[in-house]
Amino acid sequence: MQRYYQKDIETMPQERLRELQSQKLVKQVRHVYEHVPYYRDLMEKKGVTPDEIRGVDDLYKLPFLSKNDLRETYPYGMLAVPLSDCVRIQSTSGTTGKRVIAYYTQHDIDLWEECCARAIMAAGGTRDDVVQVCYGYGLFTGGPGLNGGSHKVGSLTLPMSSGNTERQIQFMMDLKATILCCTPSYAAYIGESLKERGYKPEDNCLKAGIFGAEPWTEEMRHDIEASLGIKAYDIYGLTETSGPGVSFECEEQKGMHINEDHFLAEIIDPDTGEVLPEGSRGELVFTSLDKEAFPLLRYRTRDICVLTRKKCSCGRTHVRMSKPMGRSDDMLIIRGVNVFPSQIETVLLNEGYAPNYRIEVDRANNSDTLDVYVELVPEQFSDTVSGVTAREKALAGAIKTMLGINPAVHLVAPKTIERSEGKAVRVIDKRKLHD
Repeated sequence: MQRYYQKDIETMPQERLRELQSQKLVKQVRHVYEHVPYYRDLMEKKGVTPDEIRGVDDLYKLPFLSKNDLRETYPYGMLAVPLSDCVRIQSTSGTTGKRVIAYYTQHDIDLWEECCARAIMAAGGTRDDVVQVCYGYGLFTGGPGLNGGSHKVGSLTLPMSSGNTERQIQFMMDLKATILCCTPSYAAYIGESLKERGYKPEDNCLKAGIFGAEPWTEEMRHDIEASLGIKAYDIYGLTETSGPGVSFECEEQKGMHINEDHFLAEIIDPDTGEVLPEGSRGELVFTSLDKEAFPLLRYRTRDICVLTRKKCSCGRTHVRMSKPMGRSDDMLIIRGVNVFPSQIETVLLNEGYAPNYRIEVDRANNSDTLDVYVELVPEQFSDTVSGVTAREKALAGAIKTMLGINPAVHLVAPKTIERSEGKAVRVIDKRKLHD
């Protein structure tokens, strides 16, 4: 059974989809040029006018936007409609610099929730399902997005927000939740908590999970699927473009379909800004084609990924993006080597460890240090001291094979690494690399 929320759009022939994108882009560029002075100045500096943008083939002529631009224009500088037309804001976590505030008209919210509804139905959701939303609510986009998408589908929605795992489990079991929405690290924690309470995967009614907001590997996906007895689907989004639902996985689980009728995607060389051909690995750039209040043109996400238009068995024609393979701005460079935390996680899971770890990078005597703290599972913790030392040495060797540099591995007792009910903090970089 094919599962679509808006079948005609999701399976639209690519030629027609491209025509629709061109029509929307022309209209959107004029809207931004006329109502956002900051972006108009960028266009004028680049010597481009709205008349020169006749379709998607002219997209490359427009200037990029970055998170720095959004911080510079905080709080109202990128607003493209009167504030009285806006009904909501959402905001980033603000871990670096000023928060980014995104504005929404009611139309913006409706389209965003439709995107999330597509994701839920792609995961098998129907009006007969019970959708437990454990993403954070409030300013964070995760909870509101999936909550609204669940309503659009007509599912019974449990607006749990994050945290209070005891209550999460009570409602999950008592109300027979069938679809779980949260970060992958929290899904893993729920699976771990259920096991501790004596539950087996077949004891719950879950059939699917929609997990996003942080990087996760295929190995972690398989672990979560086994612990909860579900099929785990990836979802992607960012506050700057609306929130989760920019793209989502179908049953094929081989990349996330981008909602191309709303978001125009490019892959660029992060150093030169050159647009790269399909299949190239590079930085993902989005243009919002429909957003009224906060429409970003050529926004640099800093996520590294690959796009493919290879035919998908689900019948959707929208381009697929790979899981982000790292970031172009927070990729770790350790002793001259590019390191992505996901590489270390892959090694840990392949070697039989749980995905509970912390990476610490520091600098001593002008040389980078890499410490990896990994939690032992209870069965492993019963090893002798010499056994643990041998495990540390073996794991360090496996990580060196993957990265090409030697880490210091520290195997620690079960439950000594802080669990996350939101985005997991995996990396602590103590080096003073920036002013």
